[in-house]
Parts: sequence; C-alpha cells; structure tokens
Amino acid sequence: MNTEIKRFGLIGVAGFIAPRHLKAIKETGNIVVAALDPFDSVGLMDSFFPDCDFFVEFERFDRHVDKLRRNGTALDYVSICSPNYLHDSHIRFALRQGAAAICEKPLVLNPWNVDALVDLQKEYNQRIYTVLQLRLHPTIIALKEQFEKEPNKIYDIDLTYITSRGRWYDYSWKGDIAKSGGVATNIGVHFFDMLTWIFGSVQKSDVFLRETNKASGFLQLKNANVRWYLSIDYNDLPAEVIKKGQRTYRSINVLGEEVEFSDGFTDLHTQTYQNILDGHGFGPEESKASIEIVHNIRNQQLSTVGEIHPFVKR
Repeated sequence: MNTEIKRFGLIGVAGFIAPRHLKAIKETGNIVVAALDPFDSVGLMDSFFPDCDFFVEFERFDRHVDKLRRNGTALDYVSICSPNYLHDSHIRFALRQGAAAICEKPLVLNPWNVDALVDLQKEYNQRIYTVLQLRLHPTIIALKEQFEKEPNKIYDIDLTYITSRGRWYDYSWKGDIAKSGGVATNIGVHFFDMLTWIFGSVQKSDVFLRETNKASGFLQLKNANVRWYLSIDYNDLPAEVIKKGQRTYRSINVLGEEVEFSDGFTDLHTQTYQNILDGHGFGPEESKASIEIVHNIRNQQLSTVGEIHPFVKR
C-alpha cells in the first residue's frame, strides 16, 4: 500500500455525488488542494478540507492547477463529479496537467469517446479511472461467484430501479438528454455494467418504453435474459414502499429469487479510491460495454413485442 499523501483536485464539488468523493479522499489519508464548481454553496468543504483553494471559474482553476504543476506541487489526481456531458473535457484537462483522472459514471456519453480516451492515456502516459462501485458490493460479488460455478447456465433476471425525483430534476442538466444522456444513463449505467460484468456481452437489445422520466427494455446477454425498468417517477413506486415513506425501490430478481443489495453502499467509493491508490481500479475499456448499452437505448427504434417488464404492463 502506498502511504505517500496524494494531492487531489476536485471538479464539481457542489454536486450530489461529491461528498462521497471527499469522504473517500479523506478516509484514504489524502488531501484535496483545489476544487471547482460554478455554484458556491460548498460549505461542506469545512468538514473535509477547509484549507482547499476553491474556484467558481474554470479558467482560474486551470491557471491555479498549472501554477501548482510548475511550482513542483502538481496534482496527482483530479476527481470529476461534474455533469455527464463535461466528463470527457474534464478528463482531458486532468491528463494535460499530468494527473490521473477519477471520473464518476458514466465516464462519457458515447462509446467512440471511450476509444479516444484510451489513446490519450498512452499519449499522456497517465491513467483514467471510472467509478463502478457495484463491482465491489459484497452481494454482487457473491452473485458473480454463484454464476461462475455454473457458467453455462442461462439466468432470467428482472431489474427494477425507481428512485423518485422532484420537479427540480427537469430544470437541471439531468433533465436535458443532451447533457445527461437521459434517465437510463443517469440512473442505470452502473446496473448495466454490473450485469455485463457478470453475465457477458449483449446479444440483443429491445426498448419498449422511453420517456423523460422512465425507460424500460430487454437485454439478451450471453448468459442472461434481462427485463429492466428504470424510473424517477414517484408514482411508479410499489404501494408498500410508499406506505413506508420511502422514495426509492431497488430490486434484482434472479431466477425468481430476490437479490438483496439495498445495504452495503456506504463505503464503496472509499474502496474504489483505495483500489486505485493500490495500483488497481477500472479503466476506460471496462466502462465501454455499459456506455454502448445506454447509447443504444437513447437511439434505437422502440420495439412493440418481446420480453416486457411487468411494470410496463402495469
């Protein structure tokens, strides 16, 4: 394990996911020395790195990071928590500054952008990492181990993920498909990564429902048939979930049995960072399959017949 303190920059520090990155950097014994966000509501920094330099303009952040490099105190990593459509540009910025990039999912919006980033790693002799935390979840690891005992078996799977969002969503970048990639990209890309990681490559893809707040379809993987349903619509929640006052429902049903993985998410970002610091981590190539899936979901023609998820029928 490398015990040398690493210096981080963080782009998108006011965003929803940023606290998990700040926590991971702190818990692995490292520091954020420069942060950027056009929004200045970042008081949470006091709980993590109160001495961090903060910028609301990219140009000043860029100049500051360049000065650090020229002064011999360059960043080792840049953590990227910005809106999806900016990931590609911010990754390139990190590499130009001689830093490795740690980027939230989706790494990029289009599969051809992944190929370009693979080439840039070689050009700059730096690494790009993405956060695929479900691969570290104990229950998902157990599911993969179960599959590996019967590698020729075909699994029937229903994936259902409903995480209700308020009216603000439509007015943010997340509600703009050109910036976010749409609901399947926003809330589904890590599930598709997990499924292809375990059950193999896509053989066939159907999309039956594609709206601004929900999408559903069918994936035939090498070793699994997956009916999937993704939604941010509160009205899609099962009655028993609403009755409990909850706003999220997460279910993976494999061969008629529920795979329970609602818990165990707390420290997955910290584990992700530790893996990277230990010389491991997931690179651009490993994210390409899931990015291809969500790109196709956005662009392919809707199907009318096939293996339709029960929530669509409902």
